[in-house]
Amino acid sequence: MTPEDYGKKVGKGMFYAAWITALILLSLFFNNYLSKKNNPNQNPNSELSANGSVTVELKRNPYGHYVTSGLINRQPVVFMLDTGATQVSIPEPVAQKLGLTYGREQWVNTANGRISVYQTQLDTLSIGRIQLHQVSANINPFMQGEQILLGMSVLKRLDFSQRGDILTLQQ
Repeated sequence: MTPEDYGKKVGKGMFYAAWITALILLSLFFNNYLSKKNNPNQNPNSELSANGSVTVELKRNPYGHYVTSGLINRQPVVFMLDTGATQVSIPEPVAQKLGLTYGREQWVNTANGRISVYQTQLDTLSIGRIQLHQVSANINPFMQGEQILLGMSVLKRLDFSQRGDILTLQQ
């Protein structure tokens, strides 16, 4: 192989490497963009008032949902607020990652029909500075995705109001 051929081969390899690197960087950028678009509350704005109440403001995403990052038993999760859900509903793969205990099996009615879920108890659930203890929840073997439905078993323990695209939670 002549030095000229070797140079062409190296140049071609660098050209391909540059394109692959550019595609990887673009992919990372757009994944981050889409993640922030779906969950505009990755670090929810939290305030502690003089009277000791905690307020968290959530922005609605472009799809009309309130999605926020939070914690269950000090482990990071993503919640979607659902006033139509009676309990916190956790997809089974997420419940397994969190190490949740399966309780009694029960039947519940969902938008997709009647299904069997398992009761569980969450030691702590946090959104921003709001922290709740001993929260009733369900492990849902039929639920897809990573988002946890934040139902009325949590929301009834908070005051909440909506103005425009902002939902305010207060404890």
